[in-house]
Amino acid sequence: MSVDIPPTGGACTAVDAPPAAGPRRVTLDAAGLRLSALLATPPGGAPRATVLALHGGGMTAGYFDGRAHPGQSLLTLGARLGYTVLALDRPGYGASTPDLPTGQTLAEQSATVRTALAHYAATHDLGAGVFVVGHSYGGKLALMCAADGLTAPLLGVDVSGLGHRLAVPAHDLPSAGGQGHWKHNWGALRLYPPDTFRTCPVAPMPERERAEVRSWPARFASVAARVRVPVRFTFAEYEKWWRHDEHALAELAGLLPRAPRVLVERLPQAGHNISLGWTAHTYHLRALAFLEECLAGHAVTGTTAPLPAAA
Repeated sequence: MSVDIPPTGGACTAVDAPPAAGPRRVTLDAAGLRLSALLATPPGGAPRATVLALHGGGMTAGYFDGRAHPGQSLLTLGARLGYTVLALDRPGYGASTPDLPTGQTLAEQSATVRTALAHYAATHDLGAGVFVVGHSYGGKLALMCAADGLTAPLLGVDVSGLGHRLAVPAHDLPSAGGQGHWKHNWGALRLYPPDTFRTCPVAPMPERERAEVRSWPARFASVAARVRVPVRFTFAEYEKWWRHDEHALAELAGLLPRAPRVLVERLPQAGHNISLGWTAHTYHLRALAFLEECLAGHAVTGTTAPLPAAA
């Protein structure tokens, strides 16, 4: 395993790329449970790979399709670069809310998402495989899905807004009356375009999901130890929920012993909700640059995460 902690990350561009069709709303089947999603596909051909995007607590799939400023949308950018981008409303959000009024636990969400992805893959070209992007609670789910195993080849995982050691006391965590303290979720107003708080895709955080918030630091090591693909973590400069001092980052990277590569980065001038801020485009470029690196590694070695054993 190699561990890189550079001050900045790489970037890829979409020079001369043809325009992609805008994201559209779709519904996925997870053994009879309906999951809503936003889907963006590349123009004129099969995708190079598929990006599965998982939003954080109290948000929806629209988190990855920011419209407060041009260039914010991960879905639009990914499609222009030749990828399919599938942003799910996680279980307990969107179309599944009536059937899951209290949501699901993290383990249950992993099973539901993996089932939905398998159903999607049966009728859609995934390209070289799946690359999972997860923000905050969606980062927990991304790591859990990677640990549990997908039925499709898994290329890598990109996580933002999530660590393994809390930077706040327990009483500052999300509560039944709201989504936690505003300053922790967002940071300074200057970090976001003016229209962000008029268009941001917020939703209530389901009860069962909220009940598990405190358990993540204790669970991280056991989940991380089962991840066998490259992983990149991004911490916003003004991240308030999670510790991101040098000691914490080195410790975090060391808890993924089976990951062939662990990359840890910081993003200047960003708050916790990176994909809705001024630096969203920068972050998305770096995430997709990491996907490019994962694809290159796959082309050289011909390997991805092994498929789960048959039950």
